[in-house]
Amino acid sequence: MSLLVPILIFAAGAAAVWLAGVRLSDATDVLASRFGLGQALGGLILLAIATNLPEIAITASAALAGELGIAIGNILGGIAIQTVVLVALDAFAIHGGRPLTYRAASLQLVLEGGLVVAVLVIAVMGTQLPSDLVAWRVAPGGVLIAIAWIVGTALIGRARSGLPWHEEGRAPEGQEKAQGHSKDKKKEASEKRGESTRRIVLIFAAAALVTLAGGIALEESGTRIADHIGMSGVLFGSTVLAASTALPEVSTGLASAKLGDYSLAISDIFGGNAFLPVLFLVASLLSGEAVLPQAHPTDIYLAALGALLTIVYMYGLVFRPARQVVGIGIDSLVVLALYAVGIGGLVAVAQG
Repeated sequence: MSLLVPILIFAAGAAAVWLAGVRLSDATDVLASRFGLGQALGGLILLAIATNLPEIAITASAALAGELGIAIGNILGGIAIQTVVLVALDAFAIHGGRPLTYRAASLQLVLEGGLVVAVLVIAVMGTQLPSDLVAWRVAPGGVLIAIAWIVGTALIGRARSGLPWHEEGRAPEGQEKAQGHSKDKKKEASEKRGESTRRIVLIFAAAALVTLAGGIALEESGTRIADHIGMSGVLFGSTVLAASTALPEVSTGLASAKLGDYSLAISDIFGGNAFLPVLFLVASLLSGEAVLPQAHPTDIYLAALGALLTIVYMYGLVFRPARQVVGIGIDSLVVLALYAVGIGGLVAVAQG
């Protein structure tokens, strides 16, 4: 197979993930509102799974094919690059005035960022466990990550119903309406179009299938592209592949930010990033192997990079820098610089 064919398949898969991912996100928001899930635990879990269907498809396909390097690189590289999506939102969805974190600042978002860091720390710890520590096709690292995510998500759902802090943990002079108001707008728009719940469910199912198919196409064609150009699966999975699967987050994040729902835009990114390491449990179940102990130094490096970028934004949410530099907040500028340096270091680690 020539290089042109997998490139065309990869491009088609990316387009499918972008278009179907947008419809999937919109349908998820409408269904969550109609079924009364809202900001509750069920809504958070549904949104996390829906927005990460490309990564789920890639992880499942790679695990079944024995390409665990692609799966690990995509999961950990996806966290780093999806955090950089916030830089794009800060640059293109905020026009004048204060930066993204100044407008969106709340203790709830800090808690969500803390959950991302927590699951990444557990993932790094899991890489040091013996590779033969497997029972019933699962390894302790993946199980602990899943437990931490469920507990952390439940606590975040509780925090969204109110915190024992002044203004419930929301900073003054932030966004005017409460987090999630853009979902209500989507629900109202759907009702005006006369869309039944059955129709929304069908749209959700169809978009989910297209997104899954697009994710599999990305993984299969991506593996062949990486082989053609002599690029390691880890580097390809953590950069090009991770960037392509982050396209729905870019689109939905821009839509939320343009509607003035800045908190939701950050929450969707943090929520998706916290869920991604749960896929190590999925990969273990499908492959029957302990996935995390097979991680390479580049994978551990990517986990640390993702945690570092998240912490920068957590500081931004607390300190709320009001100044913009080259059109973005200081925290976004730091994240962009750290990511650029980090990718340079990733290449050095991979070649070492």
